[in-house]
Amino acid sequence: MSKQKTLADEFKIQFVKPKNWECTDGHVVEHKPYKKYLRTDIKDIFESKGIIDPYLRQREIVAQVYPFKINQHIIDLIDWDHYHFDPLFQLTFPQPDMLLPDELIKIEQMLDDNCSREQIADAISDLRSDKNPAPANQASNRPIILEEDHSYECEGLQHKYTKTCLMFHRNAQTCHAYCTYCFRFNQFVGKDKFLEQDTVNLHKYLKQHKEISDILITGGDPGTMKSDVFKEILEPLTEPDFKHIKNVRMGTKALTYHPYRFLTDPDADSLLECFENFISHGKHVSIMAHFSHFNEITRPTIEAVKRLRKVGCNIRTQAPIMRYINDNPLVWSTMWEKQVQYGMIPYYMFVARDTGPQCYFEVPLAKALYIFSEARKKMSGLSHTARGPSMSSGPGKVCVLGKERVAGEDVFVMKFLQGRLDSWCDRVFFAKYDEKATWLDQLQPAFGEKEFFFETEYRDYLATKKNMVAQCQS
Repeated sequence: MSKQKTLADEFKIQFVKPKNWECTDGHVVEHKPYKKYLRTDIKDIFESKGIIDPYLRQREIVAQVYPFKINQHIIDLIDWDHYHFDPLFQLTFPQPDMLLPDELIKIEQMLDDNCSREQIADAISDLRSDKNPAPANQASNRPIILEEDHSYECEGLQHKYTKTCLMFHRNAQTCHAYCTYCFRFNQFVGKDKFLEQDTVNLHKYLKQHKEISDILITGGDPGTMKSDVFKEILEPLTEPDFKHIKNVRMGTKALTYHPYRFLTDPDADSLLECFENFISHGKHVSIMAHFSHFNEITRPTIEAVKRLRKVGCNIRTQAPIMRYINDNPLVWSTMWEKQVQYGMIPYYMFVARDTGPQCYFEVPLAKALYIFSEARKKMSGLSHTARGPSMSSGPGKVCVLGKERVAGEDVFVMKFLQGRLDSWCDRVFFAKYDEKATWLDQLQPAFGEKEFFFETEYRDYLATKKNMVAQCQS
């Protein structure tokens, strides 16, 4: 009994009460407690807004295939008078056409036939498996730690590009809300997980690979992690053994989905102190912030950006171009200009990955290139830092630079911004112009070539990696 009381007292001492954030102009950002809503809450959300949604049943079915989670902050930003067309509604709420008609009909029929929960769950699992849940050969990015007695593959690390290592911490396996287009949807239902239980393998692997300069902490969303987890990751990296580590990136949508994480959450001060301490040791922290639309740039978001920059963090912004959300040059130019205004750096316009509900959100490469080019024309040079439209494909980050006519043939001019092999980086190549193509594997080499220059080497790389993993497991 006394031990229980001691633990309770200790918790009371450690607990920090959330507080409001006072801005320099006197405006007060009131703390908004994080409250999540899941699939079973969709009906109640509509009813709370006085809406009878004609597609409620279809949305609930889609939300069984692609996980749904939202919070009060996002709900409050949606224009519920015109919710069908609201970009943040499209960004977060399941849409009926995210499934093909026959897929939707199949699950509806099973429900009407009173099939068992197990039968429906199996059908939904099969649907997910058909949606390319781990695109771009992500599993082949898992590195191998070499030790004298045995070697093993790291489940929660990825090392695709020479200078950068990704970490998927077990405490970053969720998000404050789920994007409808998320390509890591299978992780949220416990399949195809990339997960590290702690920081042991990360630090061990980094010691073995001095060529690595950057760590990207990703998930899910590491913005959901507590400050003590960040300390476990970052503090050892200030020691001499890790002098080769220069930059730590945090891939997050917390700035838009829950900006209070950096302002008023109980451990917000501790998190900012952790970043500031790490930076004071000559390291760099870059917040890789996901912004899908300028409607997400709210006062709490702006204040969170200011606070992060004050301790020395840079904020680089990125998002995929998605139909119904941001497939308009004015959306991108407005968003990028606002980001620059508040000290953020536009970084990437991505293309919808070949996974999940791509059929609903995809934008043809030709249209994406037009939107990117037209958006740039509307902005000053300060906003021209973004690269795109870029595909995070298996071979690497491939950008569509433009459309040209070369040797009597209309072509896409393509460029590797990053390559699985270093020698591919910055290589320019040509693909036949195709107005309908939405991904790299739908393009054909120009000028009568049978393959793109990288394809043979890429196949060899994958075969070699597969053999290495097999040897580790034997």
